[in-house]
Amino acid sequence: MADSTTPPNPAAPPREDRPVYVVGGGPGGLAVAYSLRARGVRAVVLERSEHVGSSWRRHYDRLRLHTTRRLSALPGLPIPRRFGQWVTRDDMVRYLEKYAEHHRLEIVTGVEVSRVERTADDTGWLLRATGGRELTGAAVVIATGFNHTPRLPEWPGRETHTGEFLHASEYRNAEPFAGRDVLVAGIGNTGAEIAVDLVEGGASRVRLSVRTVPHIVRRSTAGWPAQHSAVLVRRLPVGFVDRLSRAQARVALPDLSAQGLPRPDKGLYSRVLEGAIPVQDVGLVDAVRRGRVEIVAAVAGFEDGKVALADGTRVDPDAVIAATGYARGLEGLVGHLGVLDDRGRPMARGAGTPPHAPGLYFTGFTNPISGNLRELAIDAEKIAKAVTRHGAPGLSRLPR
Repeated sequence: MADSTTPPNPAAPPREDRPVYVVGGGPGGLAVAYSLRARGVRAVVLERSEHVGSSWRRHYDRLRLHTTRRLSALPGLPIPRRFGQWVTRDDMVRYLEKYAEHHRLEIVTGVEVSRVERTADDTGWLLRATGGRELTGAAVVIATGFNHTPRLPEWPGRETHTGEFLHASEYRNAEPFAGRDVLVAGIGNTGAEIAVDLVEGGASRVRLSVRTVPHIVRRSTAGWPAQHSAVLVRRLPVGFVDRLSRAQARVALPDLSAQGLPRPDKGLYSRVLEGAIPVQDVGLVDAVRRGRVEIVAAVAGFEDGKVALADGTRVDPDAVIAATGYARGLEGLVGHLGVLDDRGRPMARGAGTPPHAPGLYFTGFTNPISGNLRELAIDAEKIAKAVTRHGAPGLSRLPR
């Protein structure tokens, strides 16, 4: 594995020696690099941080995968059984490090790509990166990740709010919040798990601000992981899955309407197709039922040192943690190529490549019900097959 002290040669390689550049050293990028290498294609991973799996290293301490160990492995190397069924954050980092080492992937760290464009002769791709580097590749795979740039709503008054405020990406554990009143804004999987962590870590009061009531599912029931069900139903009719999940929820979960979490009106799979993944229960249901996590209305803004909620109430927590998600951050990198939709998401994924941008691939920019890591592994194989099938002028091959 290369490091930041051995940067790629800034000079354009000869036409017959152009690698595939993979932008991003997370699970998606590593999986694509291996899949290409396994087919004899030279792939160079460019990672802006000093280590692979940088986003995983920044996650909160208690994080465990919500997908099973077996369905979270990348191509060519299983996750060790000793890591258990629900892999911890630290074990996932260890796995990614071992994956890169085991497959002898060509990785250059400390290099951030700022712009991708076609070469002047329109036969390949030019990547502009830190230090004035200009790298020429036969193809490019963008794998910078679903959780790239923390996103914050434009809440009125936030800039002048003097209370403690942080995005969930900055949260590590509950220790700094012991004995304090905390408001968590956002009830995705991250917000729900942080709220439970705060309760268990000794926060004096935890409120969870909810804009849209989510679907909640048990991570596993009687030893059967929810992910297995998701894989089985993902290609069934949406209405059928909505009805099936609604019936299953009535049996598996208590009615929390009195606590502020009624059952959603729209079906589970319909919501998934809109981009709303169900919240996997890792203690939230019990915490809400017992009143340890209080459900409150959505944050509307900040006024006079307090937090204004959408129902007109004002609360005065010691700290606010915004679990409001992430943006893909692709506009500066490839936005000029016309390959993004109006929400900044790639219009092609996996083996698909935009007709006017041949050789440009994307992976990891969806959040499927069947599990992000599982789909990354599948996409990696598809991308590698597409690259080798279509070829490109000067595609660099590994020596036999």
